[in-house]
Amino acid sequence: MNELMRLRKNEEFQLVFKQGKSFANRQFVVYVLKNAERKYSRLGLSVSKKMGNAVMRNRIKRLIKEIFRELGDRLEAGNDYIVISRKPVRTMEYSDMKDSLEHVLKKAGVLKGRRC
Repeated sequence: MNELMRLRKNEEFQLVFKQGKSFANRQFVVYVLKNAERKYSRLGLSVSKKMGNAVMRNRIKRLIKEIFRELGDRLEAGNDYIVISRKPVRTMEYSDMKDSLEHVLKKAGVLKGRRC
């Protein structure tokens, strides 16, 4: 995921929080802000210190980025996504995280096509 595809600035996060819509399950909260003018989607991640030490938080972020990379062609282009992880994610395997994140994205109506 290159640098243009990441949300990093506080102002960008606040815009998505204020103007976007949120969707959640027990493991993730996803905020989506639709933007038809942009040709690429951007991803922002929030993993609290309550999730564990830096190694655990970085592992969770790495797995979420990989899931979004895999789902890239099935996601609507041009949207901003913020993914907030909740405590159950700490003990989840990659496949469970992917299923859970797909579930939330389907709820949001931004995931198209079927799983391969």
